[in-house]
Amino acid sequence: MTDMTRPSPLPDGYEFSADTARIDTGRVHRLLAEHTPWAEGRTLEAQRAIVAGSRNYGLYARSREESGRGEQVAYARVVTDGVTFAWLADVIVDPAHRGRRLGAALVDRILEDLDTMGLKRIVLKASEAGRPLYERAGWTPLEGPDDWMELRSR
Repeated sequence: MTDMTRPSPLPDGYEFSADTARIDTGRVHRLLAEHTPWAEGRTLEAQRAIVAGSRNYGLYARSREESGRGEQVAYARVVTDGVTFAWLADVIVDPAHRGRRLGAALVDRILEDLDTMGLKRIVLKASEAGRPLYERAGWTPLEGPDDWMELRSR
């Protein structure tokens, strides 16, 4: 699905993982609650359920001396049927680690993982700040957004 010839480099000292067991749900919850408008009011219990129902990805920072898990500094998740459609959501990089192209590196590695599925479409809702990152990576506005509908809870 993707035309990536080479993923964005992952800076030294960072590690990518698609292992849900490594997700620091409490830290992810705090990052999203404190730095995104869309997760406002989301409870930790809801975040746990979200993690349980999604494909989860993280970037972890570790010092040269550190052995073990490393601190989670970025997160994203994907909701998919595994065949035709995926939704990339909750992409967040800890503000203390921004400016290193970690968001691009994370998304590129997620797309590599999803490429094996042969999906027809991957969508996301880009924030104003995130839009340039996605545009540089080849994402385009959804064709015919008037065709899309939603049903919000009451």
